[in-house]
This record gives sequence, C-alpha cells and structure tokens, in this order.
Amino acid sequence: MGRLLLTTLEGNFYSCKHCKTHLALQKDIISRTFHCRHGKAYLFNNIVNVTVGELEKRMLITGLHTVVDIFCVGCGSILGWKYEIAHDKSQKYKEGKYILEMLKVLGPDGNSYLASHDPQLAGSDGDDA
Repeated sequence: MGRLLLTTLEGNFYSCKHCKTHLALQKDIISRTFHCRHGKAYLFNNIVNVTVGELEKRMLITGLHTVVDIFCVGCGSILGWKYEIAHDKSQKYKEGKYILEMLKVLGPDGNSYLASHDPQLAGSDGDDA
C-alpha cells in the first residue's frame, strides 16, 4: 500500500468530522440552501481529498439525478455526493458540483454542525428515503 498524499487547504476550510482531513474552501460554496436526510447540506464548486463510489440514479427532491457518493480519503466516511447528470434542464447547473452534508464535517471555525429537524427546504435536494 502506498503513502496517502493529501491536499492541504489554506484559509477558511471545511474538514472531515472524524479525521479532520481538509475537504473544501469556504469560498467555493455555491449554495447553503440544500437539505438532506441528516439536515443541512452545502453545494460546493470544488472539493479535495475524496474518493467516489459507483454511479447511481436517485430521485431527489428536485427530480432524477445521476450521482456518486463521496468518501473521505482519510477515514472512508461518507460525506455527501457529486452530481454527475441532472436529468431536468433546470437542474443542469448542479452537474459536476458536490454536496457536503454539514452533520459530517467541521466548519471553518472547527465546530460541528447539529442535525436539523426542520422541514425540507423548497428547491433543495436530499435522499428520497
């Protein structure tokens, strides 16, 4: 097994809640209005230090999408998903973008996010189950 090479981020960044591996810069947030089964989720333009799972079609709140789950390279924890294909024209802006579930990451201040029990937000995505 080879040596794990991680990208280190400078500035305000989000990291894995379990192993503190750097994941994304705060400046790369596209939207904070997403919601998933575990509460709040943010849409990011770029992330680092993740691996992806198998392509899968999922019916989300905003329609059918082809996605891959994303996992921390440091500890293997599932962190969210990446949009590969949006099947609805109005959702095409999500293609190639990443969702990080806030319950699974540490914020730029080093704090964990708490699970939200609020109703799902209109126009946001989450798992159908």
